[in-house]
Amino acid sequence: MSSSYPETLEELMSALRRLPGVGRRAAERLGLALLEWDKEELRQLGETLSTLREKVTRCPRCAGLAENNALCPVCRDQSRDKTTLCVVETMTQMLAVESGGHFRGRYLVLGGRISPLDGEDGSGLNFDLLEKILNEGEIREVILALSSDVEGCATAAFLAEQLKKFQVRVSRPASGLPAGANLSYADGATIAAAFDGRIILTENH
Repeated sequence: MSSSYPETLEELMSALRRLPGVGRRAAERLGLALLEWDKEELRQLGETLSTLREKVTRCPRCAGLAENNALCPVCRDQSRDKTTLCVVETMTQMLAVESGGHFRGRYLVLGGRISPLDGEDGSGLNFDLLEKILNEGEIREVILALSSDVEGCATAAFLAEQLKKFQVRVSRPASGLPAGANLSYADGATIAAAFDGRIILTENH
C-alpha cells in the first residue's frame, strides 16, 4: 500500500486484502468508499463484524450456517422429504443445489473433503453427524453431491464404502456436471439435470 494514506486507512486496506478476490486496487477502492460512510453506518458495520462469529453458528441438524444455534431455514421446513439426504462439502454447495429448485430432501454439510496432499485426512469432517442422521432410520437414499475433482471423488468413494453398513441407496449426480467441476459454480438448471440423472453407486437394501 502507498505510504501516503493514514495508518488507520492502511490497516483497513490491508485487512480487506485478506478477503478472497480482493487485490490491492480493490482494497484501496473499498477502503476509500467506507471512508465516505457516515458514522452510524460504520458503527452498524462494525457491530455486525464484531458479533459475526457469535451469531452465525452451525445448524445442529445439517451443519450448514444458521443463526444463534437454531435450525437453518431448510431444516425448519417441515415439507422437506425426510427420506433423502444430500451430502455436500460446503454451505456454498448446499445453496447451489437449492438454487436448482429440484431437490427437496435434507442436507448434511461435511465441512470439507479428504485431501491427503493437503493434510486433510477427514478427521475434522462431519462423519459423526452423518452416522447419527442415518442411525435415526428415516433416510432411504444418500446423494453424494461432491465436486467431481480428485479430492471430491476420493471423498465420495470413502463415504460410499462407509455407508455400506446402512440400509440406504447411495448415488451421485450425473449428467450436466463437467469432469473436475466444483459444484459450487454450477447453475441451477445444470444441477437439476445432474440430480435427475444421478448414478446409483450402491443399493444397500
